[in-house]
Amino acid sequence: MSICTDHTMTNHHASGVLAQIAETVLLWRQRHHERDSLAHLSERDLHDVGLSWSDVMVEAEKPFWRA
Repeated sequence: MSICTDHTMTNHHASGVLAQIAETVLLWRQRHHERDSLAHLSERDLHDVGLSWSDVMVEAEKPFWRA
């Protein structure tokens, strides 16, 4: 018979929450980096990927926490 204490469940839950927080922070950093890179593309690069400057500005002006 196995006994699960409250302490073990709490630690397991806490580590899951911390993992979710870390994943969210990594996602936010990635968005920030991608939007910053997008904002620095040349007109030629934008044309190559099929984006207009207004498309870039809409995306680049979003806060990092918005998808």
